[in-house]
Amino acid sequence: MSIDTMAVWHQVAKDRDVKGLYELLHDDAVFHSPVVHTPQIGKAIAGKYLSAAFDVFFNDSFTYVREVHGDGHGMLEFEVEIDGVKVNGVDMISWDEAGLITDFKVMIRPLKGVNIIHQNMGAMLPAQSS
Repeated sequence: MSIDTMAVWHQVAKDRDVKGLYELLHDDAVFHSPVVHTPQIGKAIAGKYLSAAFDVFFNDSFTYVREVHGDGHGMLEFEVEIDGVKVNGVDMISWDEAGLITDFKVMIRPLKGVNIIHQNMGAMLPAQSS
């Protein structure tokens, strides 16, 4: 039985539910960061990046402004302000027949937004390791 991946993602994101995030990720999930040039492969590392993003992206200004999805894939456009910088981006998500996320790619604009995300994510990821 397949889950409604997009509905579950929205709930997990809204609640910043790290446990729910890991339950939603396929064991072989791949995460594509806007600031890391190589794909991050596997549930553990994909979950680490996405859970760090919960703290960096999901402040009171974060909102999904557009959503497009079909069988096994979806795109969510978002807007957020971080440290005074307005960031616009897209989450591109693919999932398997069971509804587990197999691929998650984040694209961000403008360059100033990419730089602030890089700085903030860089600060979050070492903190998660300790």
